[in-house]
Order: sequence, then structure tokens, then C-alpha cells
Amino acid sequence: MMYAEEDFLQLSGLQHFAFCRRQWALIHIETQWRENLRTVEGTLFHRRAHDEAQRERRGDTLILRGLPVRSRRLGVSGQCDVVEFHADERGVALQGETGRWCPFPIEYKRGAPKPHDADALQLCAQAMCLEEMLCCDIEEGALFYGETRRRTGVVFTPELRDRVEALLLEMHQLFARGHTPSVKPGKACRACSLRETCLPTLMGKRSAAQYLRSALEDSP
Repeated sequence: MMYAEEDFLQLSGLQHFAFCRRQWALIHIETQWRENLRTVEGTLFHRRAHDEAQRERRGDTLILRGLPVRSRRLGVSGQCDVVEFHADERGVALQGETGRWCPFPIEYKRGAPKPHDADALQLCAQAMCLEEMLCCDIEEGALFYGETRRRTGVVFTPELRDRVEALLLEMHQLFARGHTPSVKPGKACRACSLRETCLPTLMGKRSAAQYLRSALEDSP
């Protein structure tokens, strides 16, 4: 299946969806958004990652920042924080460059490595977009965390790729229905910037939009 461009979802939403389906739906279906300290720090961290020149050479490594990517097969588009292209005869040709190059995507995250795989899924989806665009195979990439100032390697296994495809299919289905799922409240809710909008302990199965309409109707 190939998605039409108007049906593309934001690639970055995969990380939200893997972490919390309701959070993703509030942001990407109901267009609800609130900033908190974590989201502001994360935005600034990504801006710094993109501040340097779009194309930089370091020996046999070519570095591109803020590289747009897309996939018609997955139905997503977005941007890679950093893609390193390493000179390798097994790689692909790049416009404006001699030789052949192997891509190595790197995603920047504000905090520390997490116990779940949401970040790895987002990075894997970026790699899958690059593979489709460049007609190549990408075996691994890395997550760079601001707290540790170190890279964490990610191998793009068949299992990780299958999970990316399954989650994106579910995202497309929910988006097409305009459905915001309910979730069981947990510890992670306390740090969520959408906590006040979501109000999971009060809303039951109501959507955020329904809650806000009700609150407006009840106000004097």
C-alpha cells in the first residue's frame, strides 16, 4: 500500500504514540498542546542540534542536519536531527558529492535513556524513510541523550521494524476515524504537559474536546 501525501502523518508522532496513544491523539487528532519545562527544554535542545551548517565534512564523514524524510509506504514525513554519511564503497551516491556513502541517522533527546523503546522506534522509522528515499539498507543508528552526553546505539532489527509498521498502521486507522483512545492513568501522567487537558482520572471515556465543551457550557 502507498499513502497519498495528504494522508501522511508526522513521523515524530510515533514516539508520542508508542509512549501514550492518548497523548498522541490529543496532539495530532484534537490538536491540543501545552508546554511545560520538559517540552521547552526539548525544543531548545533540538534547535541547538540544527543550529550548525546544513552540510559539514569531517574526514570521511559527511554530516547533514535537519534532513527532511518521507515514506509513501509508511505514510509519514518528518525530519532527522542528524544523519551522518560515512564513506563506503557499499553505500549510495549523493548529489554534489563524489564516492559512495552509508547513512547513519542520529536522533537527539533532551533527557536520559528510557526503559521503553519509543525513542528507538522513532529512529527506526527515520531509517526506514531514508531506505525508501535512497534505495539502500541501514542496519543501525544512534540516540544521543543530553543528560549523559553519549550515544546509545540502536540496531534496526526485523522485530523493531515490524513494530514500527504495526504502530503506524494503528495510527493511520485512529486518525482516519478521528478517535482519541482512553488509557489507564500511570506514573508517567504526572510529567505529561497535557495532564490538565487529558484529565484521565476525571474524564472516563470522554475526549478532551468533549470535556472542554462541557466545561464551557457549565461556565457562567
